[in-house]
Amino acid sequence: MGRGEHENRDVPTVLVERLPHAEGLPLPGYATPGSAGADLCAAIDEPMVVHMGAVSLIPTGLKLAIPAGYEVQVRPRSGLALKAGLTLVNTPGTIDSDYRGEVSVIVTCVKEEPCTINRGDRIAQLVVAPVSQAAWIEADTLPETERGVGGFGHTGVHMEARPR
Repeated sequence: MGRGEHENRDVPTVLVERLPHAEGLPLPGYATPGSAGADLCAAIDEPMVVHMGAVSLIPTGLKLAIPAGYEVQVRPRSGLALKAGLTLVNTPGTIDSDYRGEVSVIVTCVKEEPCTINRGDRIAQLVVAPVSQAAWIEADTLPETERGVGGFGHTGVHMEARPR
């Protein structure tokens, strides 16, 4: 599918307000035409060092106006997690459509060597996703399923061939 084939589809519009400490940094953007997540940059003035197990809040200098019926998920960047050991504590984080404060990213380092974050580093990715709100109804009993109450690990570790 060529790049031009996506131009006619309806896409949600997210308005972005840039705060002063984000001047000169790019808005969230997609690295390739097939990227699901838009890269998000750190809006810090000095390098930040995150030690193993420590939790830090990284400002982005951006506020978002997300359309009703959507959320923005904040997710780790896989290359950064693998190479630097930097990941997100609450992943995916959710930015609700009615939130208008600055977007910040909660990071942690999972490697013994500390992670250093510099101004403009792509620290996370944003995925715009539709949401549904459910009606919550109390019931005396729930319908039965084949799985039933089987919880964590009930299917085991190994994959078994299943007939098609």
